[in-house]
Order: sequence, then C-alpha cells, then structure tokens
Amino acid sequence: MERERTYVCIDLKSFYASVECVRRGLDPMTTRLVVADPTRSEMTICLTVSPAMKAAGVKNRCRLYEIPEGIDYITAQPRMTSYMEVSAEIYGTYLRYVSQEDIHPYSIDECFIDATPYLELYDLTAREFADTLRSAVRAETGIPATVGIGPNLFLAKVALDISAKHAPDGVGELDARSFRESIWRHRPITDIWNIGPGIARRLAKYRVFDLKGVTEMDPDVLYGEFGVNAEYLIDHAWGVEPCTIAEVKAYEPESSSTMNGQILPCGYNFDDTLMVLREMVDDSVLDLVEKHLVTDHISLHVSYGRGGDG
Repeated sequence: MERERTYVCIDLKSFYASVECVRRGLDPMTTRLVVADPTRSEMTICLTVSPAMKAAGVKNRCRLYEIPEGIDYITAQPRMTSYMEVSAEIYGTYLRYVSQEDIHPYSIDECFIDATPYLELYDLTAREFADTLRSAVRAETGIPATVGIGPNLFLAKVALDISAKHAPDGVGELDARSFRESIWRHRPITDIWNIGPGIARRLAKYRVFDLKGVTEMDPDVLYGEFGVNAEYLIDHAWGVEPCTIAEVKAYEPESSSTMNGQILPCGYNFDDTLMVLREMVDDSVLDLVEKHLVTDHISLHVSYGRGGDG
C-alpha cells in the first residue's frame, strides 16, 4: 500500500505589492501600497494591495477611487517583467530543496510541492519543511509567504486559502478529520477551490450552501445537474483528490484558452471603456505568460445595458 503523501501549497503574499515594497526597502507586511497605473486615471484597477491596505479595509482588485480618503499609501507602477524575474528567482530557491519533478507552479505567485520524499530526507515534519522553504524565500528575496499543508492537492489548497488566513503563523494544515470539522460547514462555499458563483447558484437551488450539504445530496441529482463534473464536486466534498503532481505534469490538453471579463458598475464613455479594455488586455497577456502560451486568435464580446447603442 502506498504511503500517504504530503503536499505543500505556497502562496507569495500580495506578491506584486511585496515586490514593490522590497524594491523600496520597505516592510511588505506593514507598508500601505497598491500596484496600479495612476496615469490611467482614478478608475484604474489595483492589481494587488499590500496586507496593510487589506487590514485597513481596502479590497484587492479595487479601483483607485474606491480607496477611502484618509488612508495614506504608495502607488506603484506595475512592472510585470520584474515580477516574473522575482518569481523565477524564488522557483530557483525551491529547487535547492526539491526536485523539479515535485513542483507544480500554479501561477506566478503560487505553487504546489510534493513534500513526501523530503520529510524523511531532511528529517523534518511537514510544518518544519514548509517553514524552511518560506524562510529561505524571505531571507533571499524579502517576500513573505503563507502555506497550506495536506495529504492531497485539494486539501493543501483549501488549507492555504482558508485555514492559513486565520493562523497566526500563516500556516494552515488539514487532514481528513480536520477538514470535516473546520471546512465542511464553511460558508460562503465559493471560498472553496474550484467552486465559483455559477456552481454555488446551482447548488443553492437545492438549498445546499456548504460542502457538508453536498455530501448529503443524492449523487444522481448531482450528476443530473453537473454531468461528469459532479465527480470532482463529490470527491472534494469528502476531501478526496486522487490526482498527483506527476499526473498534472503528464497531462497535455488538446487546446488551451483563457478568458477575462468585467461587469462595469455604471455606464462608461468611450475613453473609460478603452482604458478598461487595455487593463483586461494586460491581465490576459500576463495570464498567457504564466501558462507559457501564445495565441493567434482574440475575440471580444460586449453587452450593453439599458439605453446602450447596441
């Protein structure tokens, strides 16, 4: 019988903002900073805000004009090339401790690591191993990180997204038992990895608002509602994820696509709309870079509100 595996999911905290703070010789955890292009007017979307800004009540991905008056902060111009360079440097730090085969970069600021063989190699617990990695990253780059630990990729990600946020040391750890105790009844269900608003709305039709409710649903009803995707939903509701990093690396999709959309809060004139479109292009380009993709096809869909010109 194969031994239980241990996965670590590492997130570079408010990555873009942290890079900008370190560049200025400032503490990423205490400095109030937003990454945005102020030359595009106060309607510009903040790509990220520092932890201190979040603590002051400022939400990530807000617009500059939405930041409350009275908060003093630094506005940093986005520098995508620099962020990619720092991300690559941090990836190199990981490679000093683990093999490339055991790392799956999930995004520019987040990755999964199969820690199973290294706990015995370094004679460390999972938490000690995670602390070793993030301490090395902090010492070499100044970038802080939070960590999720679990016996599969899903539980490690949920431990990062939910448990680590409430942990004083920024480390969340879940196993099958603690998952049922602390996550089963967690709401909103959209906090759970891979459950978006669309899935949440469809579950709400059956008065299901958390993963515990999913486990109590008739599987036939779930398959009728979600088709083959019900299998993933059921597995995750029970804290199960059979896919390994090796299988993720071996997977080759037949095609790839990426999508970026926004719902505007009010009617926009041409110039403001063009500014938003440029921001979406920037986000889409970064997404392609992160996924190591190129494209020869771009489509744009625009819906108009009441009174629009069509």
